[in-house]
Amino acid sequence: MKENILKTKSFLFAIRIVKLYNYLRKQKAEYILSRQLIRSATAIGAIIREAEHAESIKDFTHKLSIGLKEANESKYWLDLLFATEFLTKNMYDSLLKDFEELLKYITTNRNCVG
Repeated sequence: MKENILKTKSFLFAIRIVKLYNYLRKQKAEYILSRQLIRSATAIGAIIREAEHAESIKDFTHKLSIGLKEANESKYWLDLLFATEFLTKNMYDSLLKDFEELLKYITTNRNCVG
């Protein structure tokens, strides 16, 4: 069985965000922004899982479009956490690299069938 790269990348990104959420709460006592980030960033993978069982190509494309919206929101929260110095430059750059790779896969999959 062939690996679903999009499914794998979104799951690994969610794991990183969960770990970041725990770090921000325990080490930085940050509760508001990190909660928003974990909600939107973990939703990306959940929506991709939903798309696996889409009822049609149109439904699949629509679900991936929602995933893109959640990804865009997640990027906002990452940017804000960095701008407010809750994330170091190294942390931000590392997360941004994973985010951009995930975004590329979502966009490619959505455009291939749309």
